[in-house]
Amino acid sequence: MRAMVLRRQKPVERRPLACVERETPEPGPGELLLRVRYCGICRTDLHLVEGDMPLRRRPIVPGHQAVGVIEEMGRGVTGCKRGQRVGVPWIAGSCGACMHCRQGRENLCERLAFHGWSRDGGFASHMTVRADCAFPLPRLPDEHVAPLLCAGVVGYRALRRARIERGSTVALWGFGSSAHIGIQILRHWDCKVQVFTRSRAHQGHARALGASWVGSPKARAPSLSESAVIYAPVGELVPRALRNLAPGGTLALADIHMTPLPTMEYALLWKEKTVTSVANSTRDDVRELLRLAARIPLRSEVTLFPLEKANEALLAVKRSRLRGSAVLVNEA
Repeated sequence: MRAMVLRRQKPVERRPLACVERETPEPGPGELLLRVRYCGICRTDLHLVEGDMPLRRRPIVPGHQAVGVIEEMGRGVTGCKRGQRVGVPWIAGSCGACMHCRQGRENLCERLAFHGWSRDGGFASHMTVRADCAFPLPRLPDEHVAPLLCAGVVGYRALRRARIERGSTVALWGFGSSAHIGIQILRHWDCKVQVFTRSRAHQGHARALGASWVGSPKARAPSLSESAVIYAPVGELVPRALRNLAPGGTLALADIHMTPLPTMEYALLWKEKTVTSVANSTRDDVRELLRLAARIPLRSEVTLFPLEKANEALLAVKRSRLRGSAVLVNEA
């Protein structure tokens, strides 16, 4: 099998991922062996590769938005069949026994495992996954499903954490992979969507997807938002978003990593404004979003890169050169 392996964290300009040949792994009890067809790239991959997140194991194969077909099944697996299409998200397993798991919040599990961080992920021709962490997919093109599995799912959880009501005004800060999926959900909920992004290309993309107002992060929207989500890992956006948030509104921070938040006046939070973070996602989040994706239907816009061009794809993510999402293609 081929895999893009990270041995040492460094800037993507220095090509940290190496294409190597490995033996194809065998699925253990309760696991599946997948032949990966597509794997989406999100900013979490960039944080991992460049060192914003500590390595949990080394070397590691990144990637946690994989779409593939089942080639082999380990002992004890039921409810699956060879050749079935499945999707693999960020979460690779929870303990099921800690307080958070018992309360239905496995995204906060004390022993949560992750594809592409705790165990090898989808930047490869093959990967093994726990059968209970692989999901049957709706009848949508595989390359467009891949970004839904993290950018879409975490973005969806962020919308829910922001306590959005149907028909309300919602502000999105940053307009990359998650936001271009999130705006489709918001329009399905009849929301008016304000988009703040410095990229002219992303501004045009937001307008094309139905934003009611688009401007730079330094601009003033014509009205306050009732809810907001920051999809960019930029701490200085928090006070700007709070200034644009109506009393009683909620601001959700969607990224796994963020630059330091600046000192703020209390007046920005006063009048019962809420700031909340978003931590990972649950398997129920994945199921809900995939059902919603089929119903709307959701369509992620993608730029395809061959597997061996993963470094170039990460650089395109870093420099915001994409319209929508980057997706790796396994053509072997």
